[in-house]
Amino acid sequence: MKRIRIIAVLLAGLFGASYANAQEVLTLQEAIKYALQNKAEAKKSALDVENAEYKIDEVRSGALPQVNANGSINYNPLLQKSALPAEIFGGEPGETIMVAFGQKWQTNAAVSVNQQLFNQSLFTGLKAAKTTREFYQINNTLTEENLIEKVANSYYEVFQTQLQLKTLDINLESTRKTRDVIKGLVDAGLGKKIDLDRTTVAVNNLEAQRQQVINALELQENALKFAIGMDITDDIVLPEETFDISVERMYDTADVNSRTEIALLNKQTELLELNRKSIVSTYYPSLSFTGNFGYLGMGNIFPTFGSDGFKWSNFSGLGLNLSIPIFNGGSTRSKIRQADIELRKTEVDIQDAKLGLSLANENAKTQIKNSLLTINTNRSNVALAKEVLDNTNNNYANGLATLTELLDAENAYADAQNNLNTALLKYKVAEIQLIKSNGQLKTLVNAN
Repeated sequence: MKRIRIIAVLLAGLFGASYANAQEVLTLQEAIKYALQNKAEAKKSALDVENAEYKIDEVRSGALPQVNANGSINYNPLLQKSALPAEIFGGEPGETIMVAFGQKWQTNAAVSVNQQLFNQSLFTGLKAAKTTREFYQINNTLTEENLIEKVANSYYEVFQTQLQLKTLDINLESTRKTRDVIKGLVDAGLGKKIDLDRTTVAVNNLEAQRQQVINALELQENALKFAIGMDITDDIVLPEETFDISVERMYDTADVNSRTEIALLNKQTELLELNRKSIVSTYYPSLSFTGNFGYLGMGNIFPTFGSDGFKWSNFSGLGLNLSIPIFNGGSTRSKIRQADIELRKTEVDIQDAKLGLSLANENAKTQIKNSLLTINTNRSNVALAKEVLDNTNNNYANGLATLTELLDAENAYADAQNNLNTALLKYKVAEIQLIKSNGQLKTLVNAN
């Protein structure tokens, strides 16, 4: 397993240990774990899973008794009067008197309860809430898989550039030695000044190329640190190791039905089906129980219990509320048909996703086969270029080869090394795609 050495403070709190002021080893597996705990996408996805529990609680609360308390107090400085026949109070017939009703102070306090006894929409909502939790759990898995893929690709890009830099260093060292030898010959009057100039130019070009690769490596390292949610100011260094090649992965079988993408679409289908049932449930009647209990008080003084000038009376009530939908102009029917269309569209998405995943699996296998062929060819080329370089060096030392032939041999060897490194990177990228198409990206987290 490839490793990255971290300089300064890294992973504090990740494994329960402090890494300050020491070089620590971070494998690809640990880099992925770090990303799963620190990258924004992973954090937000985990929060969605947590939030799903609160959504379930919210829907579940609708099936529980709804209890409310309310109270009011009113002061009426001017009581409204009503006209009444005077004979009611012993007056003359035909006369009218104005009588005030009520009291200056009036208050009430009551507690009410409402309990759903039958509400099909509510029951369907409870099922949908639980399915939503499962949807976010699957989506969290998919988010983690995408993050693993991104981290692995970024990791191998850094590794490939590190190998390219190593090849440049070897080529630069060799060219510098050649330049020093020629300089010694020129100083002794046995060499040509033009040969020294040509090797000096070659050294300068390699040094400039090396600096460009160093700059590119820094950019890729920053991209890797960003991919795993690491502080950009922390330094990372790749170890001097080679890529592992595993041809057995080509023979892994892929079951697209077990892919997280398909599982997510299947769960989405369940949610759409529940949404359809929720719409259908509006055809059903609903029944609920209601009850209340309270006190009503009136008087000419501020209300207090026990006051002679303020009278209290209690009240209560129990009831059943039945609602039966009869006709809404066909609105529900139209919504049901729209829900059916969404279900059919999701079925199309599932079939298309399966085709795409199968294609990705076959393409990854083909790319691995091509990469293996290219790797074997480039390894042979590296060995051959090294042999040519050694022979050319020997011939040049003995005056049997020109400087041009020597520089060409050095460049050919460097090109062969770079081509091999590129082929190795393409293989690892294709391997990640094959692991993904087999639904096994999580194995990179648990790998030894």
